[in-house]
Amino acid sequence: MTSFQRLDPLAVPQVTGDLPGPLSAGFLARQQGYESNARSYPRRLPIAIEQASGSLVRDMDGNVFIDFLAGAGVLSLGHNHPELVAAVTAQLDVLTHGLDFPTPVREKFVEAQLSMLPASMRSRMKIHFCGPTGANAVDAALKLCKTATGRGDVIAFQGGFHGSTHAAMALTGLVSQKRPVPNGVPGVHFFPYSYCARCPVGLTPDSCATNCVGYLERALTDGNGGVPLPAAVVMEMVQGEGGIIPATVDFARRVRALTRELGIPLVVDEVQTGCGRTGTWFAFEEYGIEPDVVIASKALSGIGAPVALIIYDAELDTWAPGAHTGTFRGNQLAFAAGVEAVRVIRRDDVLGNVARRGEQIADRLKPLLDEPWVAEVRGRGLIWGIEFADPADHRPAGGLAAAVQREALRGGLIVEVGGRDDDVVRLMPPLNVTAATVDTACSILLDAIRTAKATHGEV
Repeated sequence: MTSFQRLDPLAVPQVTGDLPGPLSAGFLARQQGYESNARSYPRRLPIAIEQASGSLVRDMDGNVFIDFLAGAGVLSLGHNHPELVAAVTAQLDVLTHGLDFPTPVREKFVEAQLSMLPASMRSRMKIHFCGPTGANAVDAALKLCKTATGRGDVIAFQGGFHGSTHAAMALTGLVSQKRPVPNGVPGVHFFPYSYCARCPVGLTPDSCATNCVGYLERALTDGNGGVPLPAAVVMEMVQGEGGIIPATVDFARRVRALTRELGIPLVVDEVQTGCGRTGTWFAFEEYGIEPDVVIASKALSGIGAPVALIIYDAELDTWAPGAHTGTFRGNQLAFAAGVEAVRVIRRDDVLGNVARRGEQIADRLKPLLDEPWVAEVRGRGLIWGIEFADPADHRPAGGLAAAVQREALRGGLIVEVGGRDDDVVRLMPPLNVTAATVDTACSILLDAIRTAKATHGEV
């Protein structure tokens, strides 16, 4: 095979031989020698990538995979979308880095982002550009709300994930990530999230009445509840790393009503769900609520060029010049790609495609509803999770989920695992994925589940 031969976007998944292949194995071995032990994705997905196009990835050994990880959600229009590539290429000759100076493409990017908000929010929201990661935007949102309210405590939810920086990690439910790092950011209080498949307060569905949010309501309105009035409540509408867990409508609306009643800014983390992933530009739109602060990052450029921002109510804009900075907050290439991404998404009815492909995935995965080892299949739009559990005692079956991921890769499909015990197989394809690709991917996944059950001792 000629090195860097272009990958045909109409190619089909094809895997020959063992994984990793010999060339990929060499890259992985060298990476192990010189990169941090914190590297993660190649441990479960042992390939070295040569080239990609659309929904397809080719490794160094010529194996072709359907990519339902999509850069952990950043590649909303797939790999190397030609119109986004053209927009970035044109911007290269104009300006690549502009700090926070106003520029034509920055202004167009701001206009494009504000135009995608619900009409009732557009005139009262402001944008702040952060460092190039979602975690930095989480930090910025905390600083904004603490400055505006003069309060220091924060409410987060069990199972949530908000990043790996020191402050963002403090809001994250994953204890194993925090345990090795002493003296974490103080003042964070965790409350149960509406994870009905594994009720956080131990109730059955017929006795619930969303008691998890009732617990929060009582704690914040009880003078002896132990939690000071916080600076912010931070919530994901769909917990991504937590296992693709959509909040119930009742939960989300009651959290919004409570925070508004008590004058607490509601911060919605849309790093993973934003920019169309659930079928609306932001997931909060599907719940009929309006947050005070929106955190966005991953898919803003549509092509993987890093950019992160917070969109917030102008009444919170009380901080001083330079209160939150970041050298790379003026990434003109990301702005150019983001402007073009919004144009393409509107022109091609990409959000409509998200809804249609989401329905297709739900239909193709229906056979799993009768599978004893599948605890739940859940999702919105093009973010889906399949949770595995032992039918005898309902204990999480992380080993089976890992086996499904391995078998899917051998079949030509890249998927991720997550959830509290890595017991959830996660699907996040590009938003413009075709019906044919979804059909092929679902067939590979269903075969992988059958093979994993038969060969990995989980039954």
